[in-house]
Amino acid sequence: MLPQLPLDKWEDTKNTLHLFMQIVGKIRLSLFPKTNHWWHVPLYVSCRGLSTRPIPYIERWFEIQFDFIDHQLHVLCSDGRQESFSLEGQSVADFYQSLFDALKKIEVQVSITAKPYDVPFSNIPFAKDTTHASYDPQWVTKYWQALGFVNSTFEIFRARFIGKSTPVHLFWHHADLALTRFSGKKAPTLEGRSKADQEAYSHEAISFGYWVGDDTVREPAFYAYVYPEPENMTDEPLTPTEATWFTDYGYAMAFLPYEAVRKAKHPTEYLLDFLENAYQLCARRADWDVESLTLVP
Repeated sequence: MLPQLPLDKWEDTKNTLHLFMQIVGKIRLSLFPKTNHWWHVPLYVSCRGLSTRPIPYIERWFEIQFDFIDHQLHVLCSDGRQESFSLEGQSVADFYQSLFDALKKIEVQVSITAKPYDVPFSNIPFAKDTTHASYDPQWVTKYWQALGFVNSTFEIFRARFIGKSTPVHLFWHHADLALTRFSGKKAPTLEGRSKADQEAYSHEAISFGYWVGDDTVREPAFYAYVYPEPENMTDEPLTPTEATWFTDYGYAMAFLPYEAVRKAKHPTEYLLDFLENAYQLCARRADWDVESLTLVP
């Protein structure tokens, strides 16, 4: 059975881990070759936690791995060198120092903007943040178990589509595990937004994701939305019955509570039903060529 993840039970740990992920993600951002729509930024679910996957570095490559079974942070290099340290008992400042010490030992030099990026709960520079220091391994393991289920289900859903698609990846910005499909057509410029946002939404897209909650949504949930958004999107009925339209972020988002999936008799099929329904109604309302973009077995 999928684990329960009530946000109020582990929010301090979640916030600390989120900042850990931002530090690791910024290292990948700094060194990985720039990819369209910022695909060089995310982290990836692994068999033990989360990973940067191999990052090219001069004539070597290295990888940073969160191990949510033994609760270690591993830095692995292609020349055989490796460094590790415990995730437990670390403040953000400790984690930041320990990670850069580990990189120095394997002779990797990297510079990042060493402060949180657009998170409401902290603006403290990483090197000075002794406030966020909660790490409950039991909750982190439960979080990773949920991520593993979502990752696997999203991969099944991703395989049905033959158009341009992102990998299933975790954006450390808002810590959401996401998958995006593209119609292949350019989209109107996203006015009044950053260059990063304009690049991310340069083409018509339908995005799907999972996150564990924030100040606005106080529970883990799944979402789907389309850009550009057709008029009267919220008039469309959603499936399953627990799914609703959510507009508090300023756009129409199909929303499904994680708890509904967790309690379902067949969680994978239940989640796939939500994803497929959201895609079909968004794609058809946005005038995508649904049939030509669908894999025929």
